[in-house]
Amino acid sequence: MNKTVIVTGASSGIGFAVAEAYLKRGYNVVGNARTIERLKAAADKLGNPANFVLVPGDIAKPETAKALFERAVAAFGKVDILVNNAGIFIAKPTTDYTEQDLDDILNTNLKGVFFPSQQAAAHMGANKSGHIVNITASIAIQPNVKVPALLPVLIKGGLNNATKALAIELAASNVKVNAVAPGIIATPMHSEDEATQSFFRTLAPTGTTGVTDDVVNAVLYLTESNFTTGTILPVDGGGSAGTW
Repeated sequence: MNKTVIVTGASSGIGFAVAEAYLKRGYNVVGNARTIERLKAAADKLGNPANFVLVPGDIAKPETAKALFERAVAAFGKVDILVNNAGIFIAKPTTDYTEQDLDDILNTNLKGVFFPSQQAAAHMGANKSGHIVNITASIAIQPNVKVPALLPVLIKGGLNNATKALAIELAASNVKVNAVAPGIIATPMHSEDEATQSFFRTLAPTGTTGVTDDVVNAVLYLTESNFTTGTILPVDGGGSAGTW
């Protein structure tokens, strides 16, 4: 039986690339995004494969996480991998953040990881196998004065530690829990103008930015490893390695 992967935020950027990579490997993929229109557009780009199931809904709501697992089990029998990719990034000085900014980040970046992970812990724990991968952020490992981003650091930093906590909790159930912490990756989230891209290249000692395949390869490594759990894997051109 082919393995089954749930990917949140699967309609664009890193999530789309992750979904595409697993489909190319013959996995079943259950993709989530906020709207069915965005998921259908993603499915069209992928050639509308039969093993790509679309589950729209707000990932901050527990019923969406429950629906993801119910649909996956109904279609494919069980879930082997959860990739908690959905996230937003709001960088600004601390004094400029609004209550709405806080609510948005709490909803997508915190609740949007907690509720699917809760479903995964129950499902995978019962099956005594599985992988959970959280997409966090390099800047939560090593904050950078050039990019004031207290709220993402607050939540993504918490998720890095929560990854370790859940890895320990689920270790006896043979469920691996890891995180990938990207630096600047070329996705629709980031502006493509040259001045912005030039600035982004200053955020890593390599003087480069990453591409979605860099993150995909890290996710694939983690979900193919049987002896890696509780790891936060930076994919950031050395940006979190220290100062330079």
